[in-house]
Amino acid sequence: MFLSRFRVNTARPGARRLLSSPQAMHAAVMSSFPTLLPTDIPDPDGPRVLWRLDHQARAEVILYIVSPEPPDLTHLVEQAGWPAVAGPDAPGWQTKPYAPLLDRLSTGDRWAFRLTANPVHTIRRRDNEPRKITAHLTPVHQMQWLLERQERCGFRILEKSDDKRLLPHGTTYHGKHQHHGDQYELSVRDQNSRSFDKSRNADGNRRGKPVTLVAVTFDGRLEVTDPAALRRTLTHGIGRAKAYGCGLITLAPLDRPVTA
Repeated sequence: MFLSRFRVNTARPGARRLLSSPQAMHAAVMSSFPTLLPTDIPDPDGPRVLWRLDHQARAEVILYIVSPEPPDLTHLVEQAGWPAVAGPDAPGWQTKPYAPLLDRLSTGDRWAFRLTANPVHTIRRRDNEPRKITAHLTPVHQMQWLLERQERCGFRILEKSDDKRLLPHGTTYHGKHQHHGDQYELSVRDQNSRSFDKSRNADGNRRGKPVTLVAVTFDGRLEVTDPAALRRTLTHGIGRAKAYGCGLITLAPLDRPVTA
């Protein structure tokens, strides 16, 4: 497995096109792997290509990619990077083996993490209707979605000490639902709704309804409870919409920024 980092040159038209369309970015990312064909059916039990965009500032956007093999991002450098300064020793992106980090994970280790995910649930308005997938829209429900998955993903999100909590015991209630407030070392850093055309006809006209998904970026701190499960999480992702920039969780030492 490999972890790659590419800074997007937001001043370039090609970059703006990619940033405006998860579908276009997905195609660009997958084009980085010459051995992966569009007709290939991925192994559901094997590691997959995951990607995430981190918007540090308006002109500082970082693309992270986790993949079974190292990518060739030359086309991204040409479209959305700095091709004039790229060279053999500095191609315009950085790729490092992921195995050293994966292999060092041990029970009890603590890390800072960042995750962009698509928190959803199913609802049914009437008893005779099929269930429908819909997004969680409030931070209360979005954080609960992640908390419900932490055990199976091989970690637990750390709780704040009492002296760091603003609310009694760190929780209150939001209507009928428990609101975890500042009980956990967890925050919703960013949320955005992404709408795009998944497919078009041969003449370029839209085919079917546009796809809309809610992407939420979490920042937090975790403790490893099951190293094998966490390794799978890091290489397989969490939740839905992995093709569109969701599901990738990355770790960083607690004394360093989570994007380092």
